[in-house]
Amino acid sequence: MMINNRLAALDALRGFVIAAMILVNFPGNGDYVFEPLNHTTWWGISFTDLIAPFFLFIVGISITLAYHKRIQAGEKPYTMYSKLIIRSLKILVIGILLNFIGILDNISWANMRWTGTLPRIAIVFWVCGVIFLHTNWKQQAFLGCFILIGYWLAMTKIITPGYTETMLEPGKNLAAWIDQLYLPGKMWQGTWDPEGILSTFPAIATGIMGMLIGNILVSSLTLERKTIILFFTGFLAFALGIVWNWDFPLNENIWSSSFVFVTSGMACMTLASCMFLIDILGYQKWSQFGIIYGTNAITVYVLGDLLAIVFYGISFGSATLNIHFFNGLTDCGVAPKIVSMVYALMYVGINFIPAWFLYRKKIFIKL
Repeated sequence: MMINNRLAALDALRGFVIAAMILVNFPGNGDYVFEPLNHTTWWGISFTDLIAPFFLFIVGISITLAYHKRIQAGEKPYTMYSKLIIRSLKILVIGILLNFIGILDNISWANMRWTGTLPRIAIVFWVCGVIFLHTNWKQQAFLGCFILIGYWLAMTKIITPGYTETMLEPGKNLAAWIDQLYLPGKMWQGTWDPEGILSTFPAIATGIMGMLIGNILVSSLTLERKTIILFFTGFLAFALGIVWNWDFPLNENIWSSSFVFVTSGMACMTLASCMFLIDILGYQKWSQFGIIYGTNAITVYVLGDLLAIVFYGISFGSATLNIHFFNGLTDCGVAPKIVSMVYALMYVGINFIPAWFLYRKKIFIKL
């Protein structure tokens, strides 16, 4: 399978996002991490907070690229349901299995987490796929706005049950209340979950944002015009998100409506920048790392979790490999956060090896 030059920037961005995801998920020591490589505690936004929405935005673009030509050729939507459902289920099941591996030492229904990064990707992919097969771009834009405005009003105007006013604090908001009632198993933060039920709706809107940008990418416009439109559109979305932040603050944990606009705008501008550098100016050598990661993105993400059993989970002597590495360098006087970062970068490189092998053998696993 040859990489289509038109998609090189998208593959590169997808790969860099997955590499960043592995970087922030697997530090050498979780107690010593540079602040941008942590999620924000609640309000605000960090580098790490950008990773999940960037990936969901790319999922939306990929849906448009995958199904646009088939729709244009007159293929009926129902003929595409099976692949859409099967792929969504594969991602969902793998995500749940990874959660299950994490509780092998204490298996119980109450200890099982049913949400997470991959389950959310699966849900967003399935819902956005169905939406794309049955709507045009105007209807998609209307639905995305309807979701975000409805979510904003629900979270900021409906009195949180058990309180006398609307609440947006951790574990004390409408999304947390719904999760406490209906989400089975264990929640990530005890009384609330960042990939909970209600917050999945604005996450779907992030996917819709990507679908809308995908419609620009499949248009007959020149590459230069597409790049300009993407950057300008991204800037408008970013600006609107900043304004919306004044009333509904940026928050990844509840996936606030302002967070959707700000992160989608940033993702759009980042993609436009990649298109300008890679596809227009032809600077492709630096992008190969991202392209190799990006052509098997979810597969590499899953491998990262599985390899972590060896590099983070199994004790060799008195400690795991990451702690041996961390203690060895910190005992030599190297700053703890530097050591933790170096080990994380090494782990990104280790995961690059299977990605490079698959790419070289032209094996592209569609999970």
